[in-house]
Amino acid sequence: MPELPEVETYRRFLDELLLQQTVAQLEVFDAHVLAVPEAELRQAVVGATVTGTRRLGKNLFLELSTGPVLALHFGMTGDVGAYRDEHDRPRFTRVALELADGLRVAFTDPRKFGRIRLADSVAEFQRQKKLGPDALDLTVEELAASLARKKTLIKPLLLDQRLTAGLGNWIVDEVLFQAGLHPERVAGSLTPAEVGRLHAAIGLVLRTAIEQEAHYRHFPTTFLIHAREWDTYPVAGSDAYKYCPNDQEAIVKKYVGGRATYFCPVCQKEH
Repeated sequence: MPELPEVETYRRFLDELLLQQTVAQLEVFDAHVLAVPEAELRQAVVGATVTGTRRLGKNLFLELSTGPVLALHFGMTGDVGAYRDEHDRPRFTRVALELADGLRVAFTDPRKFGRIRLADSVAEFQRQKKLGPDALDLTVEELAASLARKKTLIKPLLLDQRLTAGLGNWIVDEVLFQAGLHPERVAGSLTPAEVGRLHAAIGLVLRTAIEQEAHYRHFPTTFLIHAREWDTYPVAGSDAYKYCPNDQEAIVKKYVGGRATYFCPVCQKEH
């Protein structure tokens, strides 16, 4: 599932291809992913120049010279690509923007849970969707205020996009591991020092993932994510990913708030 690091990678890719480029054609191969009437989308996009790219959490935005922003949400399997000739069109391309020089930028989505819509602005989109500040922009003061006196468990609260936009399931597990906090801690029980560690861990995890363009096998061996076995462990032939890199205790998997959760029972003690 594309999370904040993947979407930031997509944004940088589209920024390189689309910035100050004019959209000559809009090709809709499957209108299922449109959350706006096709005619309205076509009117806003065709002939428009892309003046900027933005991201808020897991949402990507193309700012258009015609006024609105094109909002892309990638669902579970959404991605972007580029091609020129029809025979090179990526599989599962649902919508494509054709530029004046013939390059086409594709929105691909095998499972069609992604959505393309228009919004007056990023701020208006944020208000309508009731999204909190982007996770990379969240200040320690905002985080502390959001957690104060909350009786909710910390993991499901961090997954609430109203608190901060962009923290998905594996990211929250990694953040809590790096901060040394148990996923079932009551949010309001965190001390100021623990809130500070949590805030620092959010930045560490997200920036590391973005730097590695979300290629999990390139993440440091000090990261918990390898326990999920999504990709090859950086050390060939080793099963160290099954154990905590700090104390070599076996990583535990359980469900917290209905979500699969990985943690170390030793360095993430439950108080």
